[in-house]
Amino acid sequence: MSKYMLMKTIQFREAICEAMTEEMRRDDTIFLMGEEVAEYNGAYKASKGMLDEFGDRRVIDTPISELGFAGIGVGSTMTGNRPIIEFMTFNFALVGIDQIINNAAKIRQMSGGQFPCPIVFRGPTASAGQLAATHSQAFESWYANCPGLKVIVPSNPYDAKGLLKSAIRDNDPVIFMESEQMYGDKGEVPDGEFTLPIGVAEIKRKGKDVTIVSFGKIIKEAYKAAEILSEESIDCEVIDLRTIRPMDYQTIFESVKKTNRLVILEESWPFGNISTEITYQVQSQIFDYLDAPVEKINTADTPAPYSPVLLAEWLPSANDVIKSVKKVMYST
Repeated sequence: MSKYMLMKTIQFREAICEAMTEEMRRDDTIFLMGEEVAEYNGAYKASKGMLDEFGDRRVIDTPISELGFAGIGVGSTMTGNRPIIEFMTFNFALVGIDQIINNAAKIRQMSGGQFPCPIVFRGPTASAGQLAATHSQAFESWYANCPGLKVIVPSNPYDAKGLLKSAIRDNDPVIFMESEQMYGDKGEVPDGEFTLPIGVAEIKRKGKDVTIVSFGKIIKEAYKAAEILSEESIDCEVIDLRTIRPMDYQTIFESVKKTNRLVILEESWPFGNISTEITYQVQSQIFDYLDAPVEKINTADTPAPYSPVLLAEWLPSANDVIKSVKKVMYST
């Protein structure tokens, strides 16, 4: 991308729509399939206008049958197509997870390389307000656990558009996870063609005292905490993973070598998650650089509550980040 490229300010949902639209104009083997993606312009208006441009053979409304249309998508890759499958929420993807894990992720290996599977499964993940326990789950670590899948969780419109275009062009299945609470977020995006590499984290805020690693919408709490802590002369470096698998461990390692302290913020249950994996890799690879034990911040170890008061307690917050940073700084 040229540093002289003009920028424009758009919403997260518009960045998603632009990425899909531009790629479908470029390649007529790409199509979009999912619940309400066509006539309704998408449950979150992320496919607005696409039916009018591409017609109902390439923007396809489906029945409420995630297993069925996920399977159709996987099968269509074997005939040369590159589908984008939208789940209204990844909570509903549990109905179709057999197609994702047992077919999409494995078909290249099981076919001896004869069948790549260029498919993108996208939609919102994690909590989105008062949606209660069965609609507020984070599935990044579930899918990242499976070899054969790539997992992307962008936190802003710029990363969302650049990474989604790369995901659509990738010859492996990609899980692209968004957030209902970010679709209205605005940010600058280049007014022209650009992509971002999969598997590359980005330092969003430079600092020297402590490294904070996060991704997705919860990273906003890290930014809030970093600003508050700066007033107390604690300088936080904030890394946005962007891609969960493959993970950019090297960026994390180099940052921790500089700050000697690590706090990981993740909107997921505490057991067996992304922050657990990062903690292991850091202590395994660069233990001697740590001046304090790694701190990880997650949701409470319960299903998500419906009550807004309880939900606020269940979710990680900027205050939780501040406490963890001060703990690793031995300044509590």
